Amino acid sequence: MQTEDKFLPIGTVVLLKGGKKEVMIITYCVFPEGKLVVDGKEVDPKGKLYEYGACTYPEGVIEHDTIIGFNHDQIEKVCHMGYETDDQKGFATHLDMVMQTLKNEVLKGQEQA
Repeated sequence: MQTEDKFLPIGTVVLLKGGKKEVMIITYCVFPEGKLVVDGKEVDPKGKLYEYGACTYPEGVIEHDTIIGFNHDQIEKVCHMGYETDDQKGFATHLDMVMQTLKNEVLKGQEQA
């Protein structure tokens, strides 16, 4: 399966680049709060935005306040595609536009800081 199309449907299971465990997409547009770990190091979450939020598969959400945030370009492989409908495809197109606006706002905020 290819990963060029944004945004993949909720329920899609992917393997991230360098990952050993599959994750399942459960949400979009993640603005992390609290503790943020990137490449094993804790970083400031301010100004961070991720296209997808996921949980480990097949376990699901283990801790209610823990979500795996990642961007489309970090996907190595789509293991299972989630439920696709015309509504979902239309939403994905709209979400792509919204996400671009959000990214621009985050970048503008970083430049002003």
